Amino acid sequence: MDGGIPTSLAQIDRLSFLDLSYNNLSGKIPLGTQLQGFDPSVYVGNPQLCGPPLKKMCADQNEKTDLSNQGDKDELITLGFYISMGLGFAAGFWGVCGTLIFNRSWRYAYLKFLNGVNDWLYVRVALIKRQLKLAYA
Repeated sequence: MDGGIPTSLAQIDRLSFLDLSYNNLSGKIPLGTQLQGFDPSVYVGNPQLCGPPLKKMCADQNEKTDLSNQGDKDELITLGFYISMGLGFAAGFWGVCGTLIFNRSWRYAYLKFLNGVNDWLYVRVALIKRQLKLAYA
């Protein structure tokens, strides 16, 4: 690992074990009940790391800039995620529907399958209704 500790790590409410030692981490340890509750030995080997529970305190100016920068880096859903989702949907949609539109034999087979499923469901519902009628009549 390299860089700072992600702020999203502080939001995990049931974190019982963590070992971030010797990872060349830097910056302030994010505020959160879990990360401040660990023993300082968890952060050994990260000389540029500061903030509670370590004895090395951070400067006030660095706190504000570090927290604002970390918030931007920790976002899971970004523009690239939405673009990938759109491209995946388009490829999947045209992979299925395009095949059915342009290949007549596959289209007929698919519609025949759906018609068979529809008939099977109709018969099953009719039988269940009949059984219920006989059971409670």
